[in-house]
Amino acid sequence: MKKKETLWTRDFSRITIATVLSAIGGEAMNLPISLLVFDETNSTMLSALILVCGMLPDVVLPILVAPLIDKGGKKGWIVGLDLLLAVLYAFMGFWVGGHEFVFGLYLGFTLLVGTISVFYRLAYDAWYPDLIPAGFEQKGYAVSTAIYSFVVIFAAPVTAYFYERVSMQQMFFLVSGITFVSVLTESFIREEKKVNKDKYTFRQYCSDMKEGFVWLKTEKGIRNIYSYMSITEGTSQGIGLITQAWCQSQFSAAAFGFIRFAEMLGRALSSLFQYVKEIPVKKRYAFTKFVYFFYSLMDMLLLFCPYPAMLANRFLCGGLGTSSATIRETAVKSYLPAEMRARVNALFSVIFAVGGVCFQFLAGVLGDLMPYRAVVLLLSAVTIGSMFFLIVLPSKENRPVYEAVRK
Repeated sequence: MKKKETLWTRDFSRITIATVLSAIGGEAMNLPISLLVFDETNSTMLSALILVCGMLPDVVLPILVAPLIDKGGKKGWIVGLDLLLAVLYAFMGFWVGGHEFVFGLYLGFTLLVGTISVFYRLAYDAWYPDLIPAGFEQKGYAVSTAIYSFVVIFAAPVTAYFYERVSMQQMFFLVSGITFVSVLTESFIREEKKVNKDKYTFRQYCSDMKEGFVWLKTEKGIRNIYSYMSITEGTSQGIGLITQAWCQSQFSAAAFGFIRFAEMLGRALSSLFQYVKEIPVKKRYAFTKFVYFFYSLMDMLLLFCPYPAMLANRFLCGGLGTSSATIRETAVKSYLPAEMRARVNALFSVIFAVGGVCFQFLAGVLGDLMPYRAVVLLLSAVTIGSMFFLIVLPSKENRPVYEAVRK
């Protein structure tokens, strides 16, 4: 197969546009709902329940649906699920226009969106590598990472600003329209992989899942990396929840929006840097260890900083965090066999979800019982401990993963 001379093929450009639109829609809804729940309830525990509900489907569903996605076409899943989201956002817009705040309604909405997102994310993660021309993997993942960062740069302060001035009904309608445009864009992407037309039996399903578990059993490095990521993602989300409560209590909702802005600005600039300059393969592992330690240290100090220093703190963490995330995604996606991407990703989605649910709920409960600063210190200490035992000590197993390249 002849190597493409550019990353920006027609299909990659289309998936990039669609991803931008989807990210705008998600961010435009997630932050206002989070802010609304805390304003209405003044409880970090209830705010955490909203976040937990969004992750509960990831505890079970990925393992159940991954083999189906591996065996079929990914485009159909992506287009169909985005269309379903557009309809759901429109329905919520009509509903909230004539009703007062009901915590249970937003709880159910978040659970449903989380369920749809499980299918969407697995299909997207399995399809996206096929749309990146060979030899442009780090550039492709740098673009993917930059998309969310740039979206939040603009969306976080804007949505936080409009949250206090625009009705939730208008925001739901706007996001519905954006998501529908994403559907139209995705429908023009070509999918060259042939869809398996054979009948897919339950026996085949069990066999495929067993194959994924057997492969993973021999890959200690992959298990170490994603076990650590499940912990650090969970603690990071918990710290984000506490930081939001701190800003809303000490400053304003807009102040938290600018915290997100600073972090995403760092991420975006880091993504641009990695787009034009690749980190050498042999330096990936050492660089990643440094970033993990630095990020945890900055988390510890975050709520002890004056507000301008908080912005600088998140800017640095955003930049370095994105660098390590791009390296990890480039290496792991190159390391995973193409025919097992959805299954292995599904197994780790479950692990991520368990970590996220546990730590976010823990942060919410502790936030109602302890000073916010103490909660952040505790969660940061857990992250540093897990980094030492899962990333630093087992270097023999982890290094080959970080140094993997696609053949």
